[in-house]
Amino acid sequence: QVQFVESGGGLVQPGGSLRLSCAVSGRISGLYAKGWYRQAPGKQRELVAVTNRGGSTTYADSVKGRFTISRDNAKNMVHLQMDSLKPEDTAVYYCNAVDGLVVYWGQGTQVTVSS
Repeated sequence: QVQFVESGGGLVQPGGSLRLSCAVSGRISGLYAKGWYRQAPGKQRELVAVTNRGGSTTYADSVKGRFTISRDNAKNMVHLQMDSLKPEDTAVYYCNAVDGLVVYWGQGTQVTVSS
């Protein structure tokens, strides 16, 4: 079983910032926190940013230059610093983790960007 502790979502005005954090635990060999996806109402879940244990990163074009993903391998955590937020960033943000074969998903945290 995999446990997720996601935090940092909320309501912010356009141009503001939020920082999401996700801690992953579980008695599964090779399990590590990988990154963030999001799903807006009526839309499919989409990649936001992911990172591997070596630190390489992948970002969606829509967030490049505004979001930064980082990881703490010792704590099996990933963080997402979101700056210059836009209304179109409004969505439920999901953390995920992998063990090389299976993808696991957190429960999600709401991010709302509105004035």
